[in-house]
This record gives sequence, C-alpha cells and structure tokens, in this order.
Amino acid sequence: MKPGADTPGYFQLAPSGASVREAHTGRLSHRIHHMFSERTNWRLTQNRFTQAVEEVRARATRVFDLTTSNPTRVGLEYDAEAILGALRSEQALDYDPQAKGLLSARQAVARYYGERRSRGERDVATNISTNRGGGAGGRLEVDHGRIVLTTSTSEGYSYVFRLLCNAGDELLVPKPSYPLFEFLADLQDVKLVPYPLIYDHGWQMDFHSMEKVVTARTRGVVVVHPNNPTGSYVHAGELGALNQFCLAHGLAVIVDEVFLDYPLPGETSAAGAVELCSTGQPTAAIPTFCLAAPSFVGNQDVLTFTLSGLSKISALPQMKVAWVVTSGPAEPVAAALARLEVIADTYLSMNAPVQWAMPVMLAQRKSIQRQLLERVRRNLLELDRQLKSQKACQRLRVEGGWYAVLRVPVTRSDEELAIELVREKAVLVHPGHFYDFESDGYLVLSLIEPEADFEEGMQRLLEFVSASAA
Repeated sequence: MKPGADTPGYFQLAPSGASVREAHTGRLSHRIHHMFSERTNWRLTQNRFTQAVEEVRARATRVFDLTTSNPTRVGLEYDAEAILGALRSEQALDYDPQAKGLLSARQAVARYYGERRSRGERDVATNISTNRGGGAGGRLEVDHGRIVLTTSTSEGYSYVFRLLCNAGDELLVPKPSYPLFEFLADLQDVKLVPYPLIYDHGWQMDFHSMEKVVTARTRGVVVVHPNNPTGSYVHAGELGALNQFCLAHGLAVIVDEVFLDYPLPGETSAAGAVELCSTGQPTAAIPTFCLAAPSFVGNQDVLTFTLSGLSKISALPQMKVAWVVTSGPAEPVAAALARLEVIADTYLSMNAPVQWAMPVMLAQRKSIQRQLLERVRRNLLELDRQLKSQKACQRLRVEGGWYAVLRVPVTRSDEELAIELVREKAVLVHPGHFYDFESDGYLVLSLIEPEADFEEGMQRLLEFVSASAA
C-alpha cells in the first residue's frame, strides 16, 4: 500500500522481503521483477511505525488517534436524506458522455466560486494581477468551460502532469508537504524537485532556492493552498513573486486548494512583513497575514491549474468528485483546455449519479464546514491551553486546514518518538518526516478528532514528551 488520504506514510518505502519460495530459487523473484514497469518498483514492506500501530490495536487497546483525516468518521452531522436523495436522479439512467463533465455539474462548481466571491472572499489575483479575475460588480466569474471534472484531485494531478510533462521532465514541489506527490509523479514518469518552505513567524516560499533548482526541464510549480500539513496560505505578495518566477522560466502553476474553505482568521497577524525576491526584480514588503480564503481561479498572469473537490469542501471523500479549473492568458488556456478535453475524453471516468447530485452535495458544505471549523478552532484552543502549562513543545503558526505542527525536543528521531507514543501512551501522531520535514523535532496532528478524545490524547502526548525531555 502507499500513503493515502487517511494514512500518509503508513506504508513508506522500505526494503521489501522475499517469500520463502523466492529465497530458495531466486528465479521467481527475478521473473516477477521484470514483469512490471520500473515506475511501480516500490518497496512496500510496512515501516516500524505502522507495525507498532497494528500491534497496539491488535491488543484491543483504545488508541487516541490524532492523525484522523476521514471526516465521515468523526461524528459530524450529515443531511443523509438530501445526499442519498440526490443520488436517485432518474437522469442518471441516461448515458450522456461529456468529456469535461456534465454541464449542470460544471455550472454548480462555477456557482460555488461565484458564491465565495459574493461573500467577500477575494481571489488571490485581485490583489496582485494587472488582469483582474473578477467580473462585473466585483463578482468572480468562473466560466464552466474552463472546468474539467475528475474523480479525485489525484486524477486531476495525473491529467495536468501528463499535459505538461514528457517523461523525465521536472516539477517543483513544496517541502514539507503531502507525501502522495511522489507516487503520482512516479506513475506519470515525472521528476519532483523540492523547494523549501521557510518558517519564520509563519511559513514562506523560498524563491531564492527555487531559482537554484529550476532547469530547462522544469515544467511547472506545485503549490498547496493552504499547505498540508503546515496550514500556510500563499500570500498576495508571494503570488506576485511566483508569477514573475513562472513568467521568467516559462512555467505553469499547479495549485491544490482542497483545504481552501477552512481558514483560521485568529491565527493570522498583520504585524511585520517579509522580504521576497524573484527573478532579479526589486524586493517588495509582503504582509504576513493571509487573505480571507483566497482562490487561484482568478490568477490571470500565468497558466494556472487549480484543483479542488468535494472531499474537503463538503467532507464527502467517498463521493469521488473533484475538478481542475484552468486560468491565465487566453492563448495558453485555450491550448491547455483543448488537450485536457482529449485526456478526459480518453478516460471518461466521472459517473453520472454523482454529477447530477453535485448541486446538492456542494450545498452541504454550508452545514458541514461550520461543524468542521468549530471543531478545528475548539481543538486548537485546547491545544494552546495545554501548551501553556509546559515548556517542552511549541505549536507553529497555522492559517488554515485541519492540521497543526508541533515542534518538540529532539531526544530521538520523530519516528522513534511516534512509535513510543503509540506503544506507551496509545496516542497516534504522524512524525514530521512523513511530510518531508528537513530535520527531526516535528509532529503533525489532526484537529478534527472529537474534542474529548483530542483533549485526552494531547494530555498524554505532552506529559510523555515533557517527561522525556526532562
């Protein structure tokens, strides 16, 4: 297995074991190795952390899971009647293949962006671009013709990677970030080149490092907005520097916005500024506070692919609905959409019932996001309350999403610490290296666990770390 939405890093690359028969003959292993492509030559033995988790759960021990990312299993109240009723549309009995997705479904996605704008939630480009993304009256208009539906953001990534890259081409990706990118890139024969996010009273993109790693084979820059797990948005000034960088090197921007609708306004501050420099242009002071849930769909300066879906927007990952919105200058956008339509038409992977149900499912976000934001904010307050009573751990600033990052004393590797926590305290957390943190001393926590369980899990975690650091 590979890292997934619910268990990133549980099955990381590790030396694979051979079967008894393979150990005796050697021939079967050799033949099997040559049966499959090198792009799937992953080593899939469980890592020690996963083994420890399974051992504890096998003892029927209650585990306080501070890694939970599955919203359907944390006690939220869904409108089951509306959701299930929407899937019973008689229109789903008719086969009407449309490569980009059914018109009504794409129009529902376009309305979603329009409604965000009408509530005063600005698109990023409004604050930086010379070509504004807003329509008449300041309303952000997203043309449904620029929307391509997919079954997941993973499939959306695959479409865009195939669109932009030949085998061996490169994409710049943030570090730390979600580990799934490696597997998606392997499957598309794409090379990932990391660029660091720097933490200094908040996270910032390191454009100086990006200039050092860009090559003639670089095809685009991936940004996660807000990032998983750092919870950092791309700020307006960073967008300006990002667009300048991409224009200078002929690159596209690929933006993952699945957590866009979960900002934590109390976590941001207008105090202070950072200096960012790109492509030799003069530096500009950039405020450290994030905009109110900004979106990249209005970014007009460079070719931009914005990915999102119902998995987080409406907390419905099982419905497998996502999309790619293409924006930017007219000529490359038209060329990209023509090619994306052929790619989508080749797979025709979206199913009819969920497409017809999309207006209802998108409407569910209004209730479910209130519940999730309340849960996240309460757990964050509880985390901060407990942190005040000790000195060993610190929480890094988070601006949005469902996760928090703890900085902990480096008394052992993050993996060793996570293994000891689950074995001795029955508390499950993710070690920072799952998300490619550059050094030890980081734990990643989910903030959507039921509040009582989160409180107990954090108490156990902090007691253990404080005792270990003493």
